[in-house]
Amino acid sequence: MESPITDIDKSSSFDSIDEVEQACLVVPPFPASCLNECRSEWDASFEHPFVQGLIDGSLSKEKFRFYQMQDARYLEAFADTCSILSTRYSDPVDKIWFIDGAKMALVVEQELHTQYGQELGYSASDIAGLTLSPDNRAYQNHLLVHARQSSLVEGLAALAPCPWLYTDIGLKIADQMGEIPDDHPYRNWLLTYSDPVFVNYTNEILALLERTAQDHGDGYRVKAVEAFRTSARYEWMFWSQAWDMQQWPVKSIHELK
Repeated sequence: MESPITDIDKSSSFDSIDEVEQACLVVPPFPASCLNECRSEWDASFEHPFVQGLIDGSLSKEKFRFYQMQDARYLEAFADTCSILSTRYSDPVDKIWFIDGAKMALVVEQELHTQYGQELGYSASDIAGLTLSPDNRAYQNHLLVHARQSSLVEGLAALAPCPWLYTDIGLKIADQMGEIPDDHPYRNWLLTYSDPVFVNYTNEILALLERTAQDHGDGYRVKAVEAFRTSARYEWMFWSQAWDMQQWPVKSIHELK
């Protein structure tokens, strides 16, 4: 399966395929300071057994299915967050960037339905009827509250860890494994997040975070670091909720039947 990111972004993000092939991760000063403040939370994701199971191929299909279904619903909230932020930026170019980001998240969700859904045995209607895990719901609420109620730099700092952490993990995996074998059970997933177009998308959000941070005072930037830290923690928790196949501790009357 070709990366869904590649399908929708190459024509708009790059002038040529050569530029795509030369993409590398560029981290401006404020995002770098966020990462430095949250290094232990950040690195913990790479060491999580879910991620390690993806890398070595030992992760069970059952856990991966749980992850993919929850992630499809998370991407809806990511798209909603981008849509909200688009209304809060005044520059039309910035507005379009967030609108495109929302579209990208929804296209990826559809790709999960048609590709992984066929492989793992779930449909779009299964996704629509899914009960969000407690950690997934909490992460979504965190993003949406910051997008609506916090400063722009806090809202964007809360959003940035998702694509950035996936890119960082994807690049680490590519560096660690080199060429991923064709028969690796999670080859397509691993390739997606080291795809040069996804790296470029991450560069764009980091550049926007840097520019937004420069428009805010020190107090807002301190709060933005904390929003970033919380999202980094939720990223680890998202791996963990899939690893544990997390359920609500108290069942609804419908689930008890």
